[in-house]
Amino acid sequence: MGLRRARIYREFRRPYTRTAVTVHRKAYIKGVPGSKLHTFEMGNLAMRGKFEKKVYVVSCENAQVRHNSLESGRVSANSHLRKTLDEKNFFMKVLVYPHQILREHAQAAIAQADRFYQGMAHAFGKPSGSAARIRKSHRIMLIEVNATGLQAAKQAAKRVCDKMPMRCRVEIA
Repeated sequence: MGLRRARIYREFRRPYTRTAVTVHRKAYIKGVPGSKLHTFEMGNLAMRGKFEKKVYVVSCENAQVRHNSLESGRVSANSHLRKTLDEKNFFMKVLVYPHQILREHAQAAIAQADRFYQGMAHAFGKPSGSAARIRKSHRIMLIEVNATGLQAAKQAAKRVCDKMPMRCRVEIA
């Protein structure tokens, strides 16, 4: 089974937390799959904070963003900046980390499925990934460039916005 749609996890609500009074080992989430997002800083790390312009990707609404969405935004922005600018002419950083563990209750969706599972009784779910909980007007990604590379940075930030499951805007500082 592949990935579920982003709209399933996009909603920003407090997840159900199972509190087991008698059996404490049932209150913990075991076996969390690893995040695809490993690299958080790219470009010229020596020039961090010394570039003229800063371009931010800012969320317009509350949402949860899965780790693979953050990784795809990072990859697309990084590849665009490497093509248009040299690697020495920009610095990019992912400002959020996917801490929230996503769980799914896998159900058999075929005929006679009542033999395979117990329905929704004790439906805590198994961990399927992780997500970052992002509030409205929270900065997701930072791109630093000189004034000559501002257009390329704006285009890269726009590509990041296209990969996010919520509306985003590009902010220049």
